[in-house]
Amino acid sequence: MIHCEKSDDGIWTVTIDRPDKANSLTADMLTQLCEIAEAARDARVLILTGVGKVFSAGADLDAAKAGLAVSPLWERLSGAIARLDALTICALNGTVAGGAMGMFLACDLRISVPGAKVFYPVMKLGFLPQPSDPARLAALVGPSRAKMILMAGQKITVDEALTWGLVNRVVDGDVLEMAKELTADTLGADRAHATAIKRLIG
Repeated sequence: MIHCEKSDDGIWTVTIDRPDKANSLTADMLTQLCEIAEAARDARVLILTGVGKVFSAGADLDAAKAGLAVSPLWERLSGAIARLDALTICALNGTVAGGAMGMFLACDLRISVPGAKVFYPVMKLGFLPQPSDPARLAALVGPSRAKMILMAGQKITVDEALTWGLVNRVVDGDVLEMAKELTADTLGADRAHATAIKRLIG
């Protein structure tokens, strides 16, 4: 249910493929994602996407009840993505919610199809967000807007997310192809040069 395609030019495309369950993640799927992100030190680009109309609804309901909602795997995944020198892109094929927000926020770039929504219902569900998520969210949209999502529980449309800076571009067409187009300059540069620029940005 997690597929990783590696191209000759260094693009790793990771796809969540459980559309019948809104791409919700089990512990095994989340572990696979962690292992891929940790192994991606050799990648030039890492793209995350999904199959169907939802990028990911976060934890699988049964797995969440069994403890996955508070698992350290979520933080392990977002941390592994954030530490990569590769250009990381989240190509939303649809709505992102709950724990899946962590990998979305950890990416360098976030692009989306029209009509998607972004929400993180931790207040309503009685969970704390993963430790790094609130700071990453606030760095992108500011503290008040972060509270709109985390405390007021608002579902943010992708158009609103675009004006907030939470999404970089809304794509009418193939979101994965657009993600690959955004990699051209990075792939055309020397690896050390691309790494140096990313580290200067922080």
